[in-house]
Formats: sequence, C-alpha cells, structure tokens
Amino acid sequence: MSVSVSVELNHLIVPSRNNRESAEFLANLLGLEVGQEWGPFIPVEVRNGVRLDFATVPEQDLRLQHYCFLIPEDDFDAVFARLVETGVTYHADPMGKQVGEINHNHGGRGVYFLDPGGNGMEIITQPYEPERRRPASW
Repeated sequence: MSVSVSVELNHLIVPSRNNRESAEFLANLLGLEVGQEWGPFIPVEVRNGVRLDFATVPEQDLRLQHYCFLIPEDDFDAVFARLVETGVTYHADPMGKQVGEINHNHGGRGVYFLDPGGNGMEIITQPYEPERRRPASW
C-alpha cells in the first residue's frame, strides 16, 4: 500500500563527548553556523534545512554513528583544506585502510574521518545514486 505523504527529515540528535566541540568542528569544516544552544543541544543546520542537534552523552552511551554530507565539487578543495588543517586523520575508504587519501567514487571526490565526538563523517561531491548526479556548482 502506497500513501502519498510529504515527508522531510527535520533534525537528528548527534551524540558526542562534548556537544559544543563537535558542533563547532563540523560548522567550521563545512562553513556553517552554530546555532543558539537550547537545552542540552547545540544545533547546526545544513543547506536543505536539516538540523543536527549535538548532545553531550556519557562515554558509555557513545556508539559509532555515520553522517554523510553532500557538497558541491567547487567547494571540496576549501572544505578538504580545513579538514587537513584540523590534523584529523582522514581516509578514502570507510574501513580506514587508505589513510591520507581521498576517493573518486561515483564520479566525484570523497573522504572519511571521525569528528571529536567519535562519529564517522563522510564528505562527498557526488551522491551514490547515478540518477542524482550534481553539477559542480549547485
């Protein structure tokens, strides 16, 4: 049974060791703004309106999460340069075997790394699905 409903992802809670540190790390890396703290959350909103609410959680409650960010090809060099400046280890593959490399999957470029909260992050310039390919600037 198919139901015609308009559904949008509004927000995600991102567990972290330190909500401010992780929110600022991602915002600085991607050129985004850190929002006003509210309750236990430090928000960062991405271009399509999805808000990431960073929350400090006890160490024993941290589990590896994965977040992938699609950015324009034209922005990759600047974002990648900021990543390198942080000194964070990055790699071309999700298993971390190609350390210090980027990938060229799906006709674009991409890189994996961990944020200060221990979450797996990925930046790509082309989506995995060929029918969703993006122009260099969008």
